[in-house]
Amino acid sequence: MGDGGHVPVLLEEAVAALAVKPGGTYVDATFGRGGHSRRILAQLDARGRLIALDRDPAAEAVARAWSDARFRFHRAQFSELPQILDAERIGKVDGVLLDLGVSSPQIDDPHRGFSLRADGPLDMRMDPTRGTSAADWLAAVTEHELRRVIADYGEERFAQQIARAIVAARAHEPLVRTRQLAAIVAKAVRARGRSDRSQDPATRTFQALRIHINQELTELSLALEPVLPRLAIGGRLAVISFHSLEDRLVKQFLRKHAEPYGGDARVARLPIATRALPVPPLRLVGRAIRPGADEIAANPRSRSARLRIAERTAAGPSPW
Repeated sequence: MGDGGHVPVLLEEAVAALAVKPGGTYVDATFGRGGHSRRILAQLDARGRLIALDRDPAAEAVARAWSDARFRFHRAQFSELPQILDAERIGKVDGVLLDLGVSSPQIDDPHRGFSLRADGPLDMRMDPTRGTSAADWLAAVTEHELRRVIADYGEERFAQQIARAIVAARAHEPLVRTRQLAAIVAKAVRARGRSDRSQDPATRTFQALRIHINQELTELSLALEPVLPRLAIGGRLAVISFHSLEDRLVKQFLRKHAEPYGGDARVARLPIATRALPVPPLRLVGRAIRPGADEIAANPRSRSARLRIAERTAAGPSPW
């Protein structure tokens, strides 16, 4: 069960967060190279089941090589989880793990187009057999839409200058290589004098394009709500996020379903007795967990990770 050299982030913490029961049923909704799945299977007995999902064909190749009667893999996006559980004839599960973002093997393979440091085709699709590549999208997008994507998903303050530079450059030649795009962005940003020299000037733009091309935030939003009714009482939801946009969505979702007033501050200020409020369907488990110094030193890509955990209560669906 090799993992292709991928180092799972917050491995021990994420699996501990699931509070694995030996005979339970669990979902690893972002299989990657199987690091988390392997650790979950090690804690299951013969009655246990693990369903894994991933849209990356390289992840599928790893999973298909596994031989374990307790393990089933589906090539799918994690928003498709309810349909997959139905197909597996599984009503409730004891835990779901979402490990968001892009994996190290995807970044390290220049042919996937995620890396701004190694030259490769400008693709960026987590499933290169579906959807539009970054190169094709950049060839057709308007400057206004490009600026919005870079600003919203990359939180890039020079989004206007970058979008203008990209549109001007594509008028001379097609943008088809990662280093080609990175150079255009770097030139546009340096002209504005960014003070932060610790980060490649194209990092935020590449993040924004990747999120947009793969519809990552939409996928996350579509996945969270349907997970809630599929959790058994006492079941755990554990989500690892890697940037503020993901973490904000996760935090808002958990707050909405873990507070008796749905996280609405206006309702919280009303003179309503706590006992009169409905019991929320989730209970937060601790605070967000971050990688320790040793993990960050061994795997610098883990430094932005945040793990949030919640447990299903006996309450019915949230009225909020």
